[in-house]
Amino acid sequence: MGLCLKLNAGWTKLGPSAIAVIAGLSSIYLLALALRSLPVGMAYAIWTGIGTIGLVLVGVLVFQDEMNWPRVFFLGLAFIGIIGLRFSEGAP
Repeated sequence: MGLCLKLNAGWTKLGPSAIAVIAGLSSIYLLALALRSLPVGMAYAIWTGIGTIGLVLVGVLVFQDEMNWPRVFFLGLAFIGIIGLRFSEGAP
């Protein structure tokens, strides 16, 4: 979705705009499915974290955004946090 938002030129290009809307609705639908078995806070944190990491990587790979050691470090922290949240479910 984020990639198409970057490419839709302020909602002026029909193709990327339509894909962004479809991807956004699909993403929310999948979040709703995850909420059947995960607590809302955990599901939302995982959902946004995966989106953040994914878009940073797309930015670096597709749009040549800068990747430096502080970004790598903090993306790693985000990844560790997502994994930690997922596996802390049910922990006392």
